[in-house]
Amino acid sequence: MVNEDKLLEYLKKVTLELHETKQRLRETEATGGEPIAVVGMACRFPGGVDSPEGLWRLLADGVDAMGAFPVDRGWELSDDIADGFAPVGGFLDGAADFDAGLFGIAPREALAMDPQQRLLLEVAWDSLERAGIAPLSLRGAPVGVFVGTNGQDYGALLAASAESVEGYGATGNSGSVLSGRVSYVLGLEGPAVTVDTACSASLVALHQAAQALRSGECSLALAGGVTVMSTPGAFAEFAAQSGLAGDGRC
Repeated sequence: MVNEDKLLEYLKKVTLELHETKQRLRETEATGGEPIAVVGMACRFPGGVDSPEGLWRLLADGVDAMGAFPVDRGWELSDDIADGFAPVGGFLDGAADFDAGLFGIAPREALAMDPQQRLLLEVAWDSLERAGIAPLSLRGAPVGVFVGTNGQDYGALLAASAESVEGYGATGNSGSVLSGRVSYVLGLEGPAVTVDTACSASLVALHQAAQALRSGECSLALAGGVTVMSTPGAFAEFAAQSGLAGDGRC
């Protein structure tokens, strides 16, 4: 009789655990298809766009955001490089502008930072404010940062510069720090991931952010991408491959 009682208790326990396991499995499967809520957006684009509303107006009005090469980046193209393609592209206005003091960054460190890092900090801050979230209120929270990149060429300018940025050059021009810088400055403790899959990088970053949210790796995520061309090197390379349209349009 004692053995039968023990067996009965064991079967009850196993049945309960099986029921709980099935319930957790159903919850996990349901979470996998749960919609992701976009609660805030911010952006900077060629054509003077500095907000989602500005981007909408540019698209709705059919504005051509392509323009001449920027005059504030010190670009000099030799005749042999410039031959065969139009010096036209999509460029951000004031790409070098940065409110370093807002983020507690010293001027010398700010100079060493790739403009892409600076831009990400400002747009991340703007995005959170647009969501009604005080950026510094997230310190210590499981918030992820997922960034798509397409390369870094600012280091070449620093190497040729007479400015001293010793101690800041490595972190200022590392691809991994694009996401890490945002996490560090805001004190976020979720995943910090930088991906480079060329033209699809931003989309991949968004995909990874959605996966991280659904798996519970983070409760909130910042996702996006950034490209600031500090040198005309990409134009020179594509021109050598005859990979650019003659009129600067695709």
